[in-house]
Amino acid sequence: MDDRYGSDVLAGDWRNAGRKPVPTVEAVRDLVIEEAATGFCGAVTRLEAQTVELEDYFGKKRVFPLSGSFLIDGEPVRLVAPSKAPAGRTRTASGSFSVGEQKARVARASRIFVEGRHDAELVERVWGDDLRIEGVVVEYLEGVDDLDAIVKEFRPDRGRRIGVLVDHLVPNSKESRIAEQVARGPYGQHVLVVGHPYVDIWQAVKPARVGLKAWPAIPRSVPWKHGICAALGLPHETQADIARAWKRILGQVRTYSDLESELLGRVEQLIDFVTEA
Repeated sequence: MDDRYGSDVLAGDWRNAGRKPVPTVEAVRDLVIEEAATGFCGAVTRLEAQTVELEDYFGKKRVFPLSGSFLIDGEPVRLVAPSKAPAGRTRTASGSFSVGEQKARVARASRIFVEGRHDAELVERVWGDDLRIEGVVVEYLEGVDDLDAIVKEFRPDRGRRIGVLVDHLVPNSKESRIAEQVARGPYGQHVLVVGHPYVDIWQAVKPARVGLKAWPAIPRSVPWKHGICAALGLPHETQADIARAWKRILGQVRTYSDLESELLGRVEQLIDFVTEA
């Protein structure tokens, strides 16, 4: 017989109806999380039976109950102790499989150029293992204004390619015009210029990794890095101050997951281009 009044609404899991399940995440070392109640954001540095220690961007450490409320990129997660990893292949900071003790390959003739020292250090931090195995050398340009002349001097060909990573590569920018000039030039088919939309490579680091909700907008009248340092409460009077600030930011990057996807895809694209047979 049909039940004209429908099924019993209390028969199922009515208490949790409509609730989004909270994912479980292993509290592995260097995982960056936020404690929901206090807003304290930091990387996992130590794990005990019932507690987890976090270290923030400024080196401050705090201990929280492992059963507490935590967020990753603003979304709730439930922390659990890591399970023992089965014997097998490990991964590099870029997410690719590690090749163990394999020696670095002799450097290829092809090169990847980046704009400056900070760009090179960030690429090394995440993709260094991959680049050594592939034999790819990264050099920096100190800006892209002379890129066309550098390409002509390098004289790339099919076995000697150039990949270039450019900051702030957006339509109608100076950088985009330089990239178009190189592409139209005599060596265009052997050069790949790609870029990310950020003013500086610093912005490619997820802001949560340095304790920010978002990278702040800096007025044009203020040097961008100086403005960022001021927002972070860091000294910025000298170039040495800026260098120290970058080291602190770079120190928060452990793996590819600490970087924005707009940068990840472009670097992978360059590596594929310069290693193509």
